[in-house]
Amino acid sequence: MADEELVEVVVTAEDGEWLARWTRALVEDRLAACGHVQPGVRAVYRWDGAVHDDPQARVGLHTRASLVPAIVERARADHPDEVPCVIALPLAGGHPDYLAWVVAETRQNS
Repeated sequence: MADEELVEVVVTAEDGEWLARWTRALVEDRLAACGHVQPGVRAVYRWDGAVHDDPQARVGLHTRASLVPAIVERARADHPDEVPCVIALPLAGGHPDYLAWVVAETRQNS
């Protein structure tokens, strides 16, 4: 794995099917090794001066930290929300073989 920083990128969307299709495109393009899509999460948030309570879906993408800017740009281009939730959380550790697989299945940032 050689000093490669890995992250989980969390993205939410109102439409779980859209999120699953978007996740598949990221995996096909090698921006993420995988994505665990969770339908049926609930988002409570403030937007435009009002508190909202809405059903959403969430994905946790496993990828290289160096690919986060490309994922953010894809979200800017494709995501239906004006300001989509896209955050990256560092992976502090994990199964060495799994982490090596994440590196092998994602492209180097070039």
